[in-house]
Amino acid sequence: MSYLKGLLTSCLVLASVMSWAKAVPISIDKTKVKLPEETVKEPPQSVDTGLHYDRYLREVIDFLEKDQHFREKLHNTDMEDIKQGKLAKELDFVSHHVRTKLDELKRQEVSRLRTLIKAKQDIEGGNDIAVDHQALLKQFEHLNHMNPHTFEVEDLDRLIKSATKDLENYDKERHEEFKRYEMMKEHERREHLKTLDEEGRRKEEEHYEEMKKKHADHPKVNHPGSKDQLKEVWEEADGLDPEDFDPKTFFNLHDANGDGFFDEQELEALFTKELEKIYDPTNEEDDMVEMEEERLRMREHVMNEVDSNKDRLVSLDEFLVATKKKEFLEPDSWETLEQNQAYTDEEMREFEEQLARQEEDLNLKAADLQKQREDLERQQEQLNAQKVELQQAVEHMERLKTQKDPPPPEMQLEGNAVPESLGHDQPPVPPEHQPLPPGHQDIPLEQQQQHDAPQNQQDLGQEHQNIPQENQPLPPGHNSPPHDSPQMPLDHNYVP
Repeated sequence: MSYLKGLLTSCLVLASVMSWAKAVPISIDKTKVKLPEETVKEPPQSVDTGLHYDRYLREVIDFLEKDQHFREKLHNTDMEDIKQGKLAKELDFVSHHVRTKLDELKRQEVSRLRTLIKAKQDIEGGNDIAVDHQALLKQFEHLNHMNPHTFEVEDLDRLIKSATKDLENYDKERHEEFKRYEMMKEHERREHLKTLDEEGRRKEEEHYEEMKKKHADHPKVNHPGSKDQLKEVWEEADGLDPEDFDPKTFFNLHDANGDGFFDEQELEALFTKELEKIYDPTNEEDDMVEMEEERLRMREHVMNEVDSNKDRLVSLDEFLVATKKKEFLEPDSWETLEQNQAYTDEEMREFEEQLARQEEDLNLKAADLQKQREDLERQQEQLNAQKVELQQAVEHMERLKTQKDPPPPEMQLEGNAVPESLGHDQPPVPPEHQPLPPGHQDIPLEQQQQHDAPQNQQDLGQEHQNIPQENQPLPPGHNSPPHDSPQMPLDHNYVP
């Protein structure tokens, strides 16, 4: 594995390849060597770093190492030169095939980032949240997004610097997360005590102190990276005689991928036996989150003592030099987490004040949401009332329309029939003044009178049906002339 891969992958928990066969010196009896469990149970696997550009980073490194010229430069370049970007200039000399593949990887990464940023903008814009454009641009810091088509020297330089910066902040962020975890755990314990009566609080405090004592009651923990600690691994994990302990052989046995370096995973695997002395997942008093923090502390301690060039890898030479130091032969005792509280009283006080402010803000938001809910319910009630009024108005209009509809056909009048109500209130119209029916205009008067007589008798009231026509009273102005006066034809167009 190259220096570059060690820089970008080891301390970010990048993919480190676990080899199936271990290099064992000829002087060691291989039948007595007990390989670590992870080397015989699982095939090589890649581990996600948690970086949003994790896959892009791993694929770029893998393809660069396939180029012979670039791989040789990696082994001959100082780590500081790599960090400063001098190695990136060697990109111009890689093969065309590798360069083409790097271009394709960059285009895929730019497309992925654009899709994610657009989705984030849509979500934040839909929720009326101000979009932080500077934060979005930071997503492109590991490449030159102004040129989305080809992978250039600047892209490799940016990738190395971004990974180096993230590497430097990685452990610090993990420690801060653990500190918040511990303070939250203590805060919840205190809040729980407030809910208990005096007797309940006393019992809870006694139980808490008992668990602390049980957790602290464990075998002695060896100083990480010391001779005693490594000899214990040699004996219990490797199955070898502690009297035959040899640092170089030990290094080769536990250099899991055979690249000549201890990376983060390989170092932390050496502390498993020490951690098992303190933590048991089946015990109530043991917190597995604290176990991982203890593992991190041990790894950082060894790195600070052994990694002389600060490349965050331990080479064989660095390891052998460290085994000759006094700290390796006669180390101080190791103080575990229960002896080193993760936070101070002042930090705890500030943390609880921050939680109180957050709770107050949440209560204000909850009250505002409740008010909005009540307003919406009132508006809904108003809408329901308006709906009822509208429905009543529609029903009223339908009733009015029904009243104004014409009577059924059997109730309608036919021909010249006079309604009874009108017959009692108004005098009947003389026959000679009524309009003639069609086809009767040219009929002589005598025939017309004979034709109309039966019809007029039908239209008169029931009490007048049997009165002869000549005996019927004439309307005013129509009295019969004297019998001795000459007969004159009637003029139907004459109006007195």
